[in-house]
Amino acid sequence: MKYKHLFGPVPSRRLGLSLGIDPILYKTCSFDCVYCECGATTRLTYTRKEYISVAEIISELDSFLSPKPILDYITFSGSGEPTLNIGIGKIISFLKQKYPQYKIAVLTNSSLFFYPEIRKELLLADVIIPSLDAVSNNIFQKINRPVKGIRPVDIIQGLINFRKEFPGKIWLEIFILHGINDTDEEIDKFHIVLKKIKPDLIQLNSLDRPGTENWVIPADEETLVKIKKRFKDLPVVMISNYQKREKVKSYNLKIEDAIIATISRRPCTADDLSEILDIHLAELNKYLDALQEKGMIKAVKKPRGLFFRVKE
Repeated sequence: MKYKHLFGPVPSRRLGLSLGIDPILYKTCSFDCVYCECGATTRLTYTRKEYISVAEIISELDSFLSPKPILDYITFSGSGEPTLNIGIGKIISFLKQKYPQYKIAVLTNSSLFFYPEIRKELLLADVIIPSLDAVSNNIFQKINRPVKGIRPVDIIQGLINFRKEFPGKIWLEIFILHGINDTDEEIDKFHIVLKKIKPDLIQLNSLDRPGTENWVIPADEETLVKIKKRFKDLPVVMISNYQKREKVKSYNLKIEDAIIATISRRPCTADDLSEILDIHLAELNKYLDALQEKGMIKAVKKPRGLFFRVKE
C-alpha cells in the first residue's frame, strides 16, 4: 500500500527506527527558518485546522501497524509544524489506545506552546523534541522568521509550563548558527532559561549542508564543544556525537544507490529527488545528509534552490 501521510521507517540518529507521520500540507509552518532542510516555507501561518484528514491518517496507521512491525518510535514530523493540525491529540490518543506498545515522539518548533490546549494534546506522547534557537527577539526574528505575533518570551513560558505538566521526556534542540546565536551574551541568556525549562536533554545541533539562505554559516565542532562546556551543569549532548545514520538498523542502501544513480545523470534538488524516487522529503533528507557525511555527494546553491550532485 502506498501511504500519503506516513513515511519510512526512517533511519533516525536520535530515535532509531522511526515511522514518520506528516499531518501538515507541504511546507506549512509558523516559522520560515533560514536553516530548514525542507526549504522555504510557502504557507506561513499559526492558524490551526485539520490540514490533513485525521481519519485518513488513522486509516493509514491501522494498515501499517496491524502486522505489528518492529519500530523504536512513531514520530510526528515531516515538512512543516505538526501541532498546526488540530487533530494531533486525537491521533496520539488513538495510537496509545490501540497500539500502546509503540513509543510516540513529536518534533516541534515550540511556537504554539503558549496555548494550554496544545500542551494538553501532547501529554500522552513519550518524547517531545522542541526547538529553541534564540532567547533575544532580534535573533529569533533573524533565524526563525516567524509569522507575526509569535515571540520567544511566549515560547519560553510555554515550555516552562509544559515541563510542569508533561510526564514524559523533553529533549530540547538548539540549532547553533555561526555569528548569530553563538555569542557569549546569547549563550548566557540560553543558560538562564534552560534552567527554568528543565529539559531532560539539551541537544546542540548545526548545519551539515547549506541552509535555505546563502548567508547561513554552520557552527563548527569547536564552537559546539565550547557551548557544551558553558552548559556543564546541564544535560547537554552534541547531535554530531549521535550514532551514524548508516548504522541505524533501518538504513536502506538501495535508497542510497538510487540517489547516486539519479544525480549521476543530472543534478537534482531534494524536491526533484523526492518526486522522482517517490520518497517523502523528510525521509529523503536523512539519506542526503548521510551521503554528504561520507563525502559522496555535494550541494550547490543555484537560483532554483539547492542542487545535489555526485562529488568528483
